[in-house]
Amino acid sequence: MMHFCKAISRPVSGAIAALALLLAPSAFAAGEADAGQAGPGSGASRTEYVLAVSWQPGFCETRPERKECTTQTAERFDATNFALHGLWPLRKSYCGVAAEVRAKDRSGNWLELPKLAMADETASRLLVAMPGVQSGLDRHQWLMSGTCQASSVDDYFAVQLRLLEELNRSAVGALFRQGIGTELDETAIKQAFDQSFGAGAGDRVRMRCQTVQGRSVITGLTIGLTGDVLKASSLGPLIQAAGTTAFKCARGIADGAGRG
Repeated sequence: MMHFCKAISRPVSGAIAALALLLAPSAFAAGEADAGQAGPGSGASRTEYVLAVSWQPGFCETRPERKECTTQTAERFDATNFALHGLWPLRKSYCGVAAEVRAKDRSGNWLELPKLAMADETASRLLVAMPGVQSGLDRHQWLMSGTCQASSVDDYFAVQLRLLEELNRSAVGALFRQGIGTELDETAIKQAFDQSFGAGAGDRVRMRCQTVQGRSVITGLTIGLTGDVLKASSLGPLIQAAGTTAFKCARGIADGAGRG
């Protein structure tokens, strides 16, 4: 059922300040937007959406107690591929969602939220591509972001699954798979984005890292997008239309599954 509402927006200065708080690793885990991609980029370009993907082995180094991390193995999809975290429209959230439901969602106990109604095929694909489903991440993402983008849960996640598949098939996915256990740097990652999605694509990407036992591990990427994400057939034009952002983490380890 479509959640209709006026876009919930905040003054730009307040939005940037609030989003800046979400740069903490715990906030990325909660699925919130990235401040660096909320503002205007070069020229007239402006980022409208953020596609967030996790490098799950690194993320699990920082959140080993989460259900999706206690069950991760080297054979699982998310041990060698980017995992889906979310697709966020900037400056809009919780469209048509009742205040009490928003409060429950923000508490972080996402498995207490109602289970999402979606097609069996979507659910089975999402369980593989988004390990956070085990912690209710899909319910959180729909309430916070999906209600402002799509008329159905299936439509909202179908586009993300398509974009994630394209990313994992790209030179970026190959770089990370081949680099498991080694350090990757900004130059190599940006070159892979440019190779797959056009010159300058890497300037629309931000990398997240966290220090774990003295090691800087990559926990994920946020990719700026602009355009009709629900109808787009490929990532390249969406990335090219977005504003530029600072890469932030210059280098980090593409960790393998397992602790340490």
